[in-house]
Amino acid sequence: MGPTASGKTGVALELSRRLPVEIISVDSALVYRDMDIGTAKPDRETRSQVRHHLIDVIEPTANYSAAQFRDDALQIMADIVERGRVPLLTGGTMLYFKALREGLSDLPAANEDTRLVIDAMAADVGWPAIHRELERIDPVTAQRLDPNDSQRIQRAMEIFYLSGKTMSELIATGKPPELPYRLISLALVPDDRSVLHRRIADRFELMLERGLINEVRELRDKYDLRPGLPSMRCVGYRQAWQYLDGEYGLGTLREKAVAATRQLAKRQLTWLRATNDVREFDCLAGDLQEQIDAWLPAQLAR
Repeated sequence: MGPTASGKTGVALELSRRLPVEIISVDSALVYRDMDIGTAKPDRETRSQVRHHLIDVIEPTANYSAAQFRDDALQIMADIVERGRVPLLTGGTMLYFKALREGLSDLPAANEDTRLVIDAMAADVGWPAIHRELERIDPVTAQRLDPNDSQRIQRAMEIFYLSGKTMSELIATGKPPELPYRLISLALVPDDRSVLHRRIADRFELMLERGLINEVRELRDKYDLRPGLPSMRCVGYRQAWQYLDGEYGLGTLREKAVAATRQLAKRQLTWLRATNDVREFDCLAGDLQEQIDAWLPAQLAR
């Protein structure tokens, strides 16, 4: 596990050279087809070195939930084990990790009428204002959500309106199903966050050089997309969409995308700090892989 730009893919590939693993992507953006540059999706050469799963599974017009991830991941894990290999879950979507490790509570189903009411409220006052209301009702959930994350804010408010209980309350009281695996969890966490921020800026610049804007333009031509879809709310894609709509120039696109990615990394690190039984490694250490190689055998032997 780890924040964006922490080097998770590199470590996973190194582990694949030492262990009989198959990689399961734990990333809510990599599930989308044709979204390659802005998601930093592993290229064909990388994916030919070791088998990858849960990449390119749906079109950008579709939705993919944490519950669906858990179901898919458990099935894939069972298949990998049956082949005599080891599942290596790699990514930065912490909600997916949490769903897998702890299970998901029985939350009320989506209700279109309630969502329309919340959308109307947001159209009046904006999603940051709805986020402030959520902060008053359910500060635990609000803390981990970006004030502009309309999809998740809407869902948290919907749950409260339908059940009279907050999302955090319902999750806390849910019975976690047993996971039939022993987990060895490691996280890549930067000792110096400013270096991670530079990595984020450099990586986004490389995405622009590789054609992120053209990728979003082609996605808009190929699919029936709108800016409110989860795929187009992914960091980088949302800002490129607004740039193509003429809302701001290239310089502002850079600033907004890098700032949004830094906020994403901050939320990922917050989740990691609240996660138990995880061994942290400094992702900036020059001997990172040597440290992991020294630590891992004892975990595997347990």
